Amino acid sequence: MRCGAMQPSVPTHREQLQMPYWVDEPETPFCHPRTLLVFSGWLLFAFIFELGMTEVAAKEKPPINSLVSMPCWVVEDFVVAKECAPCTTFQAKTTPECGTTGFVEKISCSGSKRDEFKSCRSAMMERHLFWKFEGAVVGVAAVFACLVILRQRSLDRKALEKVRKQIESI
Repeated sequence: MRCGAMQPSVPTHREQLQMPYWVDEPETPFCHPRTLLVFSGWLLFAFIFELGMTEVAAKEKPPINSLVSMPCWVVEDFVVAKECAPCTTFQAKTTPECGTTGFVEKISCSGSKRDEFKSCRSAMMERHLFWKFEGAVVGVAAVFACLVILRQRSLDRKALEKVRKQIESI
């Protein structure tokens, strides 16, 4: 008996196979509300976990208290002595500023008369990253467009099969 009913009920497909209630039937589509709810829960969990990890990492950064550790171009006026250029192999190994972008420019500070290197972003590199991103977006859009078309075809086939069975039963 189901839900306290007084008369016996006809067993469903799930009860015939003796499947637990949390196991989906093979015909259950991905868009089933329970599947979407579970997926949304995992996505929310991952987002909250990542947000917590980011906050922990931000708290662990040591504060910069002294002006000695700061580069001269942060606290005083400077002139660009050499424009932004790719790092040489020697600079990549010896200069820590090359590690972030792979490009560096030479800075001359006017107050302390020091020459330092500063990491910079190249227009060529930015253009390359932009087109790489655009290519990824177009690729993802094409994949999902194909998935939508395939899903629509399968739904159309199921609808036609239903109509054919209804016509045959008449």
